[in-house]
Amino acid sequence: MYEHRAQPLLSRGKYAQRLARSFALGSGIVAGSLLVGIAGYHFLGGLAWIDALLNAAMILGGMGPVNALATTAGKVFAACYALFSGLIIIVVAGVVFAPVVHRFLHKFHLGSELREKR
Repeated sequence: MYEHRAQPLLSRGKYAQRLARSFALGSGIVAGSLLVGIAGYHFLGGLAWIDALLNAAMILGGMGPVNALATTAGKVFAACYALFSGLIIIVVAGVVFAPVVHRFLHKFHLGSELREKR
């Protein structure tokens, strides 16, 4: 997926495309996670669709729940979804920032090779 350390640095245009793909993948992961949360809060928690959306978005964003849940299944789902959401934030950050970190390290490595040749 990424260029090898012996390959030259990627052009800015291709790097921008890589960033866009990475951002799109991260956005897709967030959207999918949000849909899972909405469905869980609606079907297991017994919340209306708009309340399910609000709760899922708040949990996924790290803010906390808005509505109290009455069912046991809804409470278990909310606990699992909260843990899942914490991990998803880490995963999405890794997916989105991987090209940036790779480019930095690749550029740093190329710079060290040039200094060694001198």
